[in-house]
Amino acid sequence: MAITSNISNKILNQELSIQVSLSGLSFCILQKDTNTISFLKHFAFEKKQNPFEVLDTLKHVFNTEEVLKSDFKSVYVTHVNELSTLVPKPFFNEDNLADYLKFNSKILKADFITFDDITINDTVNIYVPYVNVNNFIYDMFGSFTYKHFSTVLIENILVIEKNSEEPKVYANIDSDHFEIIIIKNGKLLIYNTFEYSTKEDFIYYLLFTTEQLQLNPETLHLVLLGDIDKNSDLYKIAYEYIRHVNFGSRHDSYKYLDKPKTNYSDFTLIKSF
Repeated sequence: MAITSNISNKILNQELSIQVSLSGLSFCILQKDTNTISFLKHFAFEKKQNPFEVLDTLKHVFNTEEVLKSDFKSVYVTHVNELSTLVPKPFFNEDNLADYLKFNSKILKADFITFDDITINDTVNIYVPYVNVNNFIYDMFGSFTYKHFSTVLIENILVIEKNSEEPKVYANIDSDHFEIIIIKNGKLLIYNTFEYSTKEDFIYYLLFTTEQLQLNPETLHLVLLGDIDKNSDLYKIAYEYIRHVNFGSRHDSYKYLDKPKTNYSDFTLIKSF
């Protein structure tokens, strides 16, 4: 979804990606002329905030991080929350956004609901963005583009797995939630997001989801993205129950002045460009 204004932007070489959640903020700057990620920074909250507190923190970051006071050719915002649902394009009617979403998300009457087209698999992602954040970014930069983070995740995994025949189970790990994306024959079988607080929560949701699709833990391939490594309790318990566990990749060609922790972390933040 693009928000536009009549403000004419300078033709600049740098672009900004911002990821917004109730658990933290992330920022990434791409120098287009040199294909270089020159800035990458995360601000994790000690406890989950509400959207008003998130906006206050966002304003503070823009006031204190000198590099963010630059001009940018393009600005991308990804909204991270569980308030989203996928609808096949043939069944989509823009007049029924709240009806689609209310079946699996707790929404309020005043919530603004929007959608992203996921053309690669002919679906529509309906979701609630953080409107106060969008308004602030618009006031700062004028035109910018925003999406739900699951749109970026699904689009890019479908591209990566377009020629894959065997089932692939992707788990994108964050500090308090994770997403499951299951692909077979290049097609999306399921997307879901789960909150977790223990490794047992994680493996329960993972195995329960794969069981619903009759996938065998002995033969399925689990691909991990995000905030996880071989020392993680989540990795260790996944490896106990699933035979084939691997780490994924962003498959990007950027040079990095500020390096991500791994080549499979910050997937949606960097893939938003």
